[in-house]
Amino acid sequence: MEEALKRAGAVADALRFVPGETKLAELDPRATPAQSNKGKAAAQLGELDSRLQGLQERLWAESVGGGQRRIVLVLQGMDTSGKDGTIRQVTRSLNPQGVAVCSFKSPTAEERRHDFLWRIENAVAKPGYVGVFNRSQYEDVLIVRVHELVPESEWSTRYERINEFERRHSDDGVVWVKCMLHISPEAQKERLLARLDDATKYWKYNAADLAERACWGDYSTAYADALEKCATDVAPWYVIPSDRKWYRNWAVAHLLLGALEAMAPQYPPADFDVAEQRRLVEVAP
Repeated sequence: MEEALKRAGAVADALRFVPGETKLAELDPRATPAQSNKGKAAAQLGELDSRLQGLQERLWAESVGGGQRRIVLVLQGMDTSGKDGTIRQVTRSLNPQGVAVCSFKSPTAEERRHDFLWRIENAVAKPGYVGVFNRSQYEDVLIVRVHELVPESEWSTRYERINEFERRHSDDGVVWVKCMLHISPEAQKERLLARLDDATKYWKYNAADLAERACWGDYSTAYADALEKCATDVAPWYVIPSDRKWYRNWAVAHLLLGALEAMAPQYPPADFDVAEQRRLVEVAP
């Protein structure tokens, strides 16, 4: 496991977005930093399962003892970047009772009556949980910006409001793991065609995805700004090369492992006399 922790650290260092230094346009969606062997990656991903299970249990137990810590994995990316697939693979070994997945689609009528962060506030994982956001608060500086759903004078103020929101929840025990699933337009085209070539995947296809694809350049600019303005010490961004699904899953799993290991959740001590309770159990009929 020590080797896995070293890999997790190497992955985090390689994929962390550094404002003023990292340029999204220069990052290769087919790159495989810290692991170039698909077979080894699959074996290593399997090795993480028991460790992730143990860490999740300790995080949950810590909350039962009054702890307030929790983790929120944010997955953001263009259509077909693999948010759903990543969730299935990365959380496969976790106890589903301690996982809270929230998918943010177009706001409902009620959500539109509130501030853009209202629905996000309501979805932040409770203490002890591993929360997962499929899309997130960043939709309001991405699709909202690209399609001019609100004026620039409004969306341009949201970066700092998002930073303040993340800082506040960090102070309240939230550990953020924000992953931008970075794919190329070529990979997206292949995945869209694959959905049309397989009748069992027709349900995944949405003709509206083509309209979004036509805005690729605008989305790239919007993503670059979101990363630059909202990569902070308490809520860093990681850019995950996602043209290769196996690498995407491997990388996100290691980031989650690294975050949980850094939290080092602990089982709470007994709040009762262990010896006395043992005695009572032994003499019980």
